[in-house]
Amino acid sequence: MIRGDARWLAALLVLPLLGGCFHRHATRPNAPSTSPPESPAQSGRYAQDRDSGPTAPPDISKIPEPVPKAEPYSPYGNKSPYSVLGKTYRVLPTAKGYAERGIASWYGNKFHGYTTSDFERYDMYAYSAASKVLPIPCYARITNLENGRSTIVRVNDRGPFAENRIIDLSYVAAVKLGVWPKGTAMVEVRAIDPAHPDQSGAEPARDAAVTNRSAAGSLPGKTPKPTLYLQVGAYAGAANAERAAAKVRAAKLGEVEIVEVEVNGARLRRVRLGPLKDVDEADRLTPKLRALGLGEPRVAVDN
Repeated sequence: MIRGDARWLAALLVLPLLGGCFHRHATRPNAPSTSPPESPAQSGRYAQDRDSGPTAPPDISKIPEPVPKAEPYSPYGNKSPYSVLGKTYRVLPTAKGYAERGIASWYGNKFHGYTTSDFERYDMYAYSAASKVLPIPCYARITNLENGRSTIVRVNDRGPFAENRIIDLSYVAAVKLGVWPKGTAMVEVRAIDPAHPDQSGAEPARDAAVTNRSAAGSLPGKTPKPTLYLQVGAYAGAANAERAAAKVRAAKLGEVEIVEVEVNGARLRRVRLGPLKDVDEADRLTPKLRALGLGEPRVAVDN
């Protein structure tokens, strides 16, 4: 999360035409003169320093999920590539076929009523979400891998830019999925084709060994517990994979495994740390892995 004036000013300089959310304690920038006009509240910092849910929680059973429909992409918020806090991101040309597993967070009252990246108003009582890479607007089904709950959201914002997060859910979506008040959860995000709303995206890549292990340990009618890893890298050569694994083992950060997978006909060896007990452990170990000089670690979720 962004905290303090210096980091807020840094974000202000790198986010023209983006406007995305920064997970919980984020700050959205002022819009440039070439963009739609802001509300008076948008021209300054947020009224709240910390995010929160509503003081009077609504009955979410009375709030309908969005119905996917074909919409033109917004002229705002789809700039690609774009950079935030030293990292560069590329917006996908289409949401079709997108499917990814990772960690979800949520944002609520602090941002309620402020403009999203496509210059709509953020409504924490609507089923919406923010993504770093999906074109906006688009629709996706989010499934909480920890409890099996799912819901449809309309993606209309950029973020979350907090480390190890792939989707930021509106308050209502977070409640529906059981992400609120916990704060985070391991989820699956699948883009929805409005022409075929019942057909989900491609199956996210999973390691066969982990998939078989999870299936063997699950019981009928129960949601298998997802397993969380930090992937250090994927290597074509066995020697390179072994060297990377040895370096991680020497750091004594936890259990290290090398899993062979086939991707587009090529054999790869994934070096992973884990399984980890929770999201907090993944966040704690990420900078330590990065310090080993093996590249940027990323979260991997299996179940």
